[in-house]
Amino acid sequence: MNSPQLIDIGLYRPGMGACYLIADSHELAIIDCGTQYSVPDILSAITDSGHQPGDVRWIIPTHVHLDHAGGTGRLLACCPQATLIAHPNGLPHLIDPSLLQASASQVYGAEHYARHYGDLQPAPESRCQAAADGATLALGQRQLLLLQTPGHANHHICILDQATGDLYTGDTFGLSYHELSQPHPWLIATTTPVAFDPDAWQASLDRLLALDPVHVCLTHYGRYPQPAQLAPQLRASIEQHRNIALAEEPNPSNGRLERLQQALTAQLIPAACRHSGLSTAQVQAILTDDVTLNAQGLEIWLTRRAKHRTATPHPS
Repeated sequence: MNSPQLIDIGLYRPGMGACYLIADSHELAIIDCGTQYSVPDILSAITDSGHQPGDVRWIIPTHVHLDHAGGTGRLLACCPQATLIAHPNGLPHLIDPSLLQASASQVYGAEHYARHYGDLQPAPESRCQAAADGATLALGQRQLLLLQTPGHANHHICILDQATGDLYTGDTFGLSYHELSQPHPWLIATTTPVAFDPDAWQASLDRLLALDPVHVCLTHYGRYPQPAQLAPQLRASIEQHRNIALAEEPNPSNGRLERLQQALTAQLIPAACRHSGLSTAQVQAILTDDVTLNAQGLEIWLTRRAKHRTATPHPS
């Protein structure tokens, strides 16, 4: 069985984000697809592999964050035989991406959003299918197993290639940038807004590891062997993020985002420097955006916890 082809989606810098091309018996599946600006590179990779866009059977974003799914509508339009598969919670936002675009623009800022993501193209509902938990998709002679894996996002799926043991994890297995993963992989959680759920995330990891995958294929970034040996790093990072947020929870909400950013910076930057041997300035250049997004996600998690406490009646 051929290994999957990694395609750099060209977001921000080389080695930041990837999608994967799987080929079997003249049929293709594309897992994650970057932004609409990534589509030309994906189409080039298809033709360079000796195939045509008409050979694409499945387009499968792991979740609808725009670095994973922003290009789905445009890519679907270029691949006339393809069906879009996405989590049932996320699929409506790919069919009508107006709310997705508005919320992402608010998170990133209008100028940044326009430069890196642009106007989203809707996916025709007739060419879309919700990913049922535990369902399989035929691709040539192999089967792709779909698993709903909340924790990073409540609209997240992972995909196991049952022929090779490759597990396509989106953000559920964290991120591991190559620059920081020398000489060994260094994994951290990504708590991007808005659905961080540490308990669900740990349960999702339990479920994925029970499948005994051979490799994990991360969107950020690359294909790594021995997932069971890597998982403790990610589990620890999830708990570190939870603990940073809980330590902040008793404090006033005013200034919270800045304090969370400071705490994450103090935790992540020195750890990455120790692991990689890079300077503080080099690591900050790689992780600054992730620290900001992680802090935003933790702030939203704390807000959600506060609302839940307010809505839950206390026993008399």
